Order: sequence, then structure tokens, then C-alpha cells
Amino acid sequence: MYYICMLSDSGIFLFPLISDHYGSAANDVAADGMIIFPAFGVFAGLGGMGVSMFFVSTVVAQLVYCFGGSSFAGANGSMMIEVVPFFHILASTIARDIGDEYPKEIIATTIAAFTLSSVLTGLAFFLLGYLRLGGLIGFFPRHILVGCIGGVGIFLILTGLTVSTRLPSDALDPPTLETLRYFILNTHALSQWVPPLVLAVLLRLITMRWKHQLVFPIYFMIIPVVFYVVVAAARLDLGALRRDGWLFDMAGTGGGEDRWYGFYSYLDLGLIRFTPLWTTLPIQFALLFFNILHPPLNVPALSVSLDEDVDTNKELLGHGYSNLLAGFLGTVPNYLVYVNTLLFYRVGGGTRIAGFLLAVATFILLIIGTGPIAYIPIMVVSALIFVLGIDLVKEALWDTRHRVSRMEYITIVSIMVTMTAWDFVIGVLFGIVVSCFFFVIQNSQRRSIRACYAGESAISTVRRPAAHRAYIREVSKQTRVLRLQGFLFFGTIAHVEETLRNIVEDATWQRNPVRFVVVDLSLVVGVDMSAAEAFVRVQRLLAAKGVVLVFCGVTAESPCGKALSCVGILQEPSVEVFETLNDAMEWTENAYLRAWFRAQKSWTTPITLPGRRDTSLSFDDTLAGSPRQMQLRDVGERTIAGEFLDKDAENSSEPYNTLLNAFSSYHDVDQKTFKQIAPYFERFTFPDGFVLWENNDTPDGLYIIESGILRASYKFAEHSPVIEESMVSGTLAGELSALSGMPRNARVVVEQQAVLWKLSLENMRRLETECPHLAQVFVQLVLKAAKVDTDILLAALATR
Repeated sequence: MYYICMLSDSGIFLFPLISDHYGSAANDVAADGMIIFPAFGVFAGLGGMGVSMFFVSTVVAQLVYCFGGSSFAGANGSMMIEVVPFFHILASTIARDIGDEYPKEIIATTIAAFTLSSVLTGLAFFLLGYLRLGGLIGFFPRHILVGCIGGVGIFLILTGLTVSTRLPSDALDPPTLETLRYFILNTHALSQWVPPLVLAVLLRLITMRWKHQLVFPIYFMIIPVVFYVVVAAARLDLGALRRDGWLFDMAGTGGGEDRWYGFYSYLDLGLIRFTPLWTTLPIQFALLFFNILHPPLNVPALSVSLDEDVDTNKELLGHGYSNLLAGFLGTVPNYLVYVNTLLFYRVGGGTRIAGFLLAVATFILLIIGTGPIAYIPIMVVSALIFVLGIDLVKEALWDTRHRVSRMEYITIVSIMVTMTAWDFVIGVLFGIVVSCFFFVIQNSQRRSIRACYAGESAISTVRRPAAHRAYIREVSKQTRVLRLQGFLFFGTIAHVEETLRNIVEDATWQRNPVRFVVVDLSLVVGVDMSAAEAFVRVQRLLAAKGVVLVFCGVTAESPCGKALSCVGILQEPSVEVFETLNDAMEWTENAYLRAWFRAQKSWTTPITLPGRRDTSLSFDDTLAGSPRQMQLRDVGERTIAGEFLDKDAENSSEPYNTLLNAFSSYHDVDQKTFKQIAPYFERFTFPDGFVLWENNDTPDGLYIIESGILRASYKFAEHSPVIEESMVSGTLAGELSALSGMPRNARVVVEQQAVLWKLSLENMRRLETECPHLAQVFVQLVLKAAKVDTDILLAALATR
């Protein structure tokens, strides 16, 4: 039983009230305690014992919370009414295993099972709080919990029907045609369950119009008053009403068993059957699973409503203490009630003194005993049960209709049906299985392929001579880039595998043969075994076509890398692995260039290329035969070969050749211009690892690379990764900062011994003074080259 304690100048007023933490509902102690035990067999007549156990658990929780177990000063504790269906399953299972001829053993073992549930719940709460794992429970799928709530709501509605008609609680487990005919066609049964159902619906209609917190207690205080007014006016006999099922029959022996501590007389260790108790462990764990979901939901919601910052783990520790204490005292689990605590605060009960007074008042009612329950009309208790059941069903079915997906709604309904038709434990397990099934379906519908395009759209950030770039841009059509995302598992890998297979199918292969397939896994969070084995199948198909499979965005130590290594794909000879997409594209570009240089070695000297040099690719030296090789030859003859053929053999000295390599693509410039500019450059040689400049350094000039490799590192923001850019022979370095006079925007290091030609700021000024027109032409050439380099860098950043 819950109470509203209103502090005012005239005194302390207590109102009975119950609320579950999902919505608001009115109830009474009789409705809670009296349905702890089933109302049939050896458990018939144990409603008073259930009320006492309810009171003891409530007092324990209230005392623990008000003495510091909760950060909420006015916290309201009570028994967990939602677990009553599990209690009935426990009781029925134990009675079936022991046999009705041993009533004392059944009752003792059942109470021991209830006590064990409190101990297990207390240990679970305590460990969660002690290990600070309270936040983990919040990740449990909410719709499964909502389905369980709806199943409890249906159980309470069915319980309301059996309580109203005084039938055994298993009479509707499951509902049969004969039972339904009794409820519908029997006049006496109709007169017993229809009025409380109407009262429950009427209360809901009233609360839709008036939402004051005192509507619930006042409403249920009026019902018994009206009942006894009618009884008095009609001069009805209370004994006859009790025999006809309108009042509770709480007649006892008059001994100690009828007192509030009477349930301890049944808890005889010698009568407890431990084998049936052991068989109930699966039900206990299902009950425990349901119990531990409450506080992590109640506490944050209450914290927001009361604008108080509390520690969920501390609240879990408090729940652990209260349930362990309840278990050691032989009673049922308890918890902090969201709505009651909120209402308690609103009427002035937000202090620990008020919480203590509430515990004292509850204990006084406990001492008075269960005798007054014999004068409570059954329709009051039935109406209270109907209200709570209707509220839970409404929350599960009506309130979620526009808040959850169709599959989640189907899961909610299926859990409710399974719980009603079979068992609560089966319902929870069925809900988990259905959720997993729908999770697979939903994630399978999501595209794991973020993008798929040719390599010409993902050129690396390496600064290359214009002829090399033109060559790479055309031959990179033989590269396919597949960027993946999310988690790759058996539900999503099918589309990926199909896409990879389509790349080498006959029709596509004839139009566009492929040399490299780059699979970017940088946005992939994980790969399961089915997906990894799919990559193995695809790799074998690609290898048969002479296609190299390149993985990037992954390392051998990363989760994705380990998953791929387990199936052996990373160890295949035609598989390469890189940390970034840029590294992978740089490697493929270098492979295309090396193929051309090897085929033309009789008259072309290969330049130094950046990146990895461990490639084992063996393109045919003649570049003749297959369509892929013929394309490399044709493109190379139109781009790279033309660059060397245009050179003036009579002016092959440096820095003329270097200037020609850097600017030869701009054919509107007379090559004699380069000969006139050459004297203004100075030659420098730098060893590996030499730092040319740091970020924000003052510029000292621009450089043109004759040989070797430079590497620039850009750091645009603190949270952004470092962007690497390689610069090979025939390209410029530091040109924009030199022309603008602004600080350097990157750190540049010599990656391989480099020979550089430097145009210092002094020589640049001298060129502008001595040959203004020549200086203007040179600046235009530099800006053209800088624009191309910047566009390449921005395109690479855009594809990240």
C-alpha cells in the first residue's frame, strides 16, 4: 500500500494510493497483498498473509530509503506489484511438484521461494551499484520491457475477473470457451465483474478531465461508502454478502497465525522442500531480470521530474540493501515508486522526516492486522486491479502506436500474447528471440555500401607532375573503390558480395576491366565470420581474373583486421592492406606508374615514388595483350611519353629539366621562358628526415623538386586527423606561402634524400625588378600548378 502524506498546519493526512512507475493508477493494499498468493488450492484464504508480507516489505523499503538509502529525501518504497504473475507461477510450480497432500510443505516452500527472490534481487542491485554498472541496464531494448508490461496488464485484468467472481486464479490460465461462457451468460458472475470494470473505466474518464493527485484516493474512498449506504438502505446481511462473494472472507482461527507476523509460523525450515525450490530457478532468474529493469528507469525519470541530480549507482545500492533486508526478514522484493514519490513531494512530503512518518504510519496499519479487510467490498479491490491492468495494457498498446516501428509493435503484441497463452518466462524469452530476429531484418535492409566509384574519383594527395596525373586519372578507371559502413554480418554482406561479383562478371568485364578493387573499411565497426568468409569467396573470384583486392581503413590489430585474419584472407598473395584510403590509392597509382616505367625502361628513367615499395605485382613488360595492359600502353603514350618527347635535347641541363617537368603541361608558354628563369634558382641537397619548415614558420621562398620525396603534414584543427601529402620530382613546395608572404600552413620533411631548386624571396624580388613580364608569367604558372594541387587535396579530403 502506498500513501500520500500531506503536511499542513492541521496535521498529517495519509491517503492510500498505489502507482506503478509507467503510469498512474489507483490501488489498495488488499489488491496488492491479497493477490500475492493464488486464490485456489492450499493457497485459498492466504490473502491476509499476503497483505502482511506486503506491509513488511513496504516498511523495510521505506525505512532504508528515509535513513539514507536513497538520495531522494521523500522516496516512497513499496513491494513490486508487477512481479505478482511470477509469484503465481512459482506457487503453482511448487504445488504441482510437491502435491496437494502436503499443504504445509507447499506453503513453506512457496514463502521460501518468495524470500529467495528478494535475496537474489538484492544481490543483483547491490552488485550493479557496487560495480557502477547501473547505466548498462538502460541499453536493454525498451519495447521488450513494454511488452512485458502489457503482459502483466493482461494478467491483472484476468486477475480482476477471477477476484470479482471468486474463481481460482488459474481459471483463466488460459481462458477456455466454457469459462468465457460462464463470465458472459451467468447473471451472478456478470453482476460481480461488470460493476468494478465500469468503475475502473469511469475513473479513467474522470482523470481525463480532472488530473488532481487526490482524485484517486477520494474516488476509492467514496466507493465503499456508497456500498455500505446501499447495504444499510436495503437491510442486507453482511454474512450473506460475504457468502455470495461481495465481501472478503477473512475468518481465521483466532490464534497467532491471524496476526501480522503469522506468516512466520509457516516458514519452517524443516518443511521446505529444496528440490522443488531448485526447479524454480529459471522462473527466479526471469523474475530477477524483470526486477532489475525498474530502478534504472525510475531513478533518472524521477531525477528529471524533481530537478535533483542523483547517482543511479547509489540508488541501486539502496535497493540492494532494502531487498536483502526484506529477504532476510522472509518477505517479498521492493523498490522505489516513481509516481508515488513524485506526488509525495508535491504535497509537501519531500523530507526524510516525512518519509519516516510514512513508514511509522504503515507499520501501525501492519500492527492493526488484516481484520478490517473483511469489510472491504470485493468490487473495490477488483476495480483497483482493473485500473492498474487497463493502464498497463494502454501503455503497451495504445501509447506506443505512433512511437515505435511496426516490427517493435509486433514484438510488443507477440510478447503479450505469449505471456497470456503460455507463460511469463516463455514470453520474455520469446520477446528476446523475436527482437533479435527483427533486428537482423531491419539491419539487413540498411545499405552497408556507402559509395562505389572508379578510382579516377579518388586520386591520392601525392603531388605529381601533370603528365603523371593525366596518366593516372585515365588508368585509374581500372580501379574500383567500395566504401562500406556499419556492421558487416550475414544479413548485410550479401549485397556487398553481389556488388563485388558484378565487377568481374562477363558483361561488365568486357566494358570495363578492373585491375584493383579497393574496399574501404574505415567506417565499419565490425565483421562477423559469415561476412569474412564472403570476402574469401570474392577474393578467389577476383584472383582468378588477376584482380588485386586491397583493404584499407583497417589494421591487423583492429577488430575488423582480426576478423579477416581469422579466415586467412589477409595472408593471400593478391591481397593488400593499408591504414587509410589515401595510402591505398597512392599504392595503386604507383603500381600503374611502375608498370609503365618498366615497359619503357629502354629510354625512360623511373622517378622515385612515395609510399610502400614492396609491391609484387608483375604487369607484363610489353603492356600488350589484355585490354587492361593495352589501356596502360595507350594512355602512357599519350601522356608520359609525350612529356619526354617534347624535351629539348640541347637544353637538358638543370634546373631547366625540372622547370620543364613542373610546367610542361601548360603548352601556351614558350619553353625558352624556363631557360630565362633558371638562373634565379639555387640548388640544395637535403638528407632523409631533414625538416624544411614547421607549421607557421615565416616563408623563405618556394622550391621545385628535382629528385627525392618531400612529405607535408597538415593539421587543420585539434580534433581533425593529420593530412599527409607527398611531393615527388617535378612538383612545387611552399609556393602559396611564398607568393602571399603568409606563414607556412604545414610541416614539411624530406622523406627521401632530395635535390631541390629554391627561388628565394630575394631572388623573386630581383626577378620582378629585372624582368617584370617574365615574373608575371612565372607567377601565373605557379598559381596554375597550385590550383591543381589544391583541387586534388580538397577532393581527397571530400572523400574521407
